[in-house]
Amino acid sequence: MFKGFAGIVKYIQLYYQAYFKPGYFFAIILMLAGIIYVNYQHIPLPGTLHATWFQKFGAHYLLYFLPFAAAYAGQYFFYKNLFYFKLKWFWVLIILAPAFFSFRVNFNFHHPLIQQQWQAQERVFWIAAFNLVVKALVLIIPAGLLWWYKNLQKKDSFGFKKTTYIQPYFILLLMMFPLVVLASYNPAFLKQYPRGMNVVTDTLADKSGYWLLYELCYAFDFLSIEFFFRGFLIIAFTRICGMHAVIPAACFYCCIHLGKPMPEAISSFFGGLLLGIISYNTKSIWGGLIIHIGIAWLMELLAFLQHP
Repeated sequence: MFKGFAGIVKYIQLYYQAYFKPGYFFAIILMLAGIIYVNYQHIPLPGTLHATWFQKFGAHYLLYFLPFAAAYAGQYFFYKNLFYFKLKWFWVLIILAPAFFSFRVNFNFHHPLIQQQWQAQERVFWIAAFNLVVKALVLIIPAGLLWWYKNLQKKDSFGFKKTTYIQPYFILLLMMFPLVVLASYNPAFLKQYPRGMNVVTDTLADKSGYWLLYELCYAFDFLSIEFFFRGFLIIAFTRICGMHAVIPAACFYCCIHLGKPMPEAISSFFGGLLLGIISYNTKSIWGGLIIHIGIAWLMELLAFLQHP
C-alpha cells in the first residue's frame, strides 16, 4: 500500500495505465449524459406517477440496473479475456445489487408504527430520522449476508480494514471545500440543503438536540452507502472482476443522485470513480467514509449559513 496523498495519486496512475480505455470511457460519459439530460428534463420514469409500491420498485430497479449492467456489457467491446461473464455468481450479483438498493429506496413499512407514536412536527422528524437508520440497515443486511455467504473476498474485513494513513482523505476534503462553497450559492442547492432544517423546526423542544440526532442519523446513512458502493460493489467484486468493477459502480452511484442538483449528480460519477479506485487498492471504505460524511456535513453547514 502506498502512503500519504502521493499514494492516492499513484493509485490513479496505476488505474489509468492498467485499465483506462478512451473509447469505453467516452461511451460511459455519453450514456450518463443521456440519462442525466432525460432526468433534468423532468420526464418521469414509467410507473412512478400514481404508482403502486411494486411499480415504483420496478422503475427504480430499471434506473439502477440498466446503466450498471450496460457499463459491464460495454467492457466486452473494449477489453479481452473477460472470463467473469461466464461466472454464475457474477450474474447473480448484477441482478441482485440493483434490487437491494431499489428495496432500500422504497422501504416505508415502518411509517405506520411511527405515525402511531408521534404527532405533528415530532412525527415529521422521527419519520425522517428513522428513514435514514432503517433504510441503511435494509441495505447493509442483505448485501452483507450475501457477501458473507459467498465469501467473495476470503479473510475479508467487509471494507472495514484498518486505515493507518487518514491524512490524505482530509487533504481531499480540504480540496473540495472551495467547490462546496461555490455550490452553496446555487438556488437549487439551497432547495435541497440543509436537510436538517426541513425536519427540525422551532416547534420542537431542544432544537439543537434534535438537529444533532438527525445529523448523526444522516452520517449513519452514509455508512450504508459506502458499505454498498465501495465495499460490496468494489471490494466484494474484486475476485470476480478486479478493476473492471470500478466504472460500473460509479455509474450506479451517479444514478442514485438523480433528482438532486445537477452539478451534484454529475460530480457524483467522478467522485464515485475516485473513491472506487481508492477502495479497490486499500480494500477499505474508511477513506471514502471520511470524505463522504465530511462533504455532507460541510454542505449542511454552508447551506445553513446561507439561509436567512
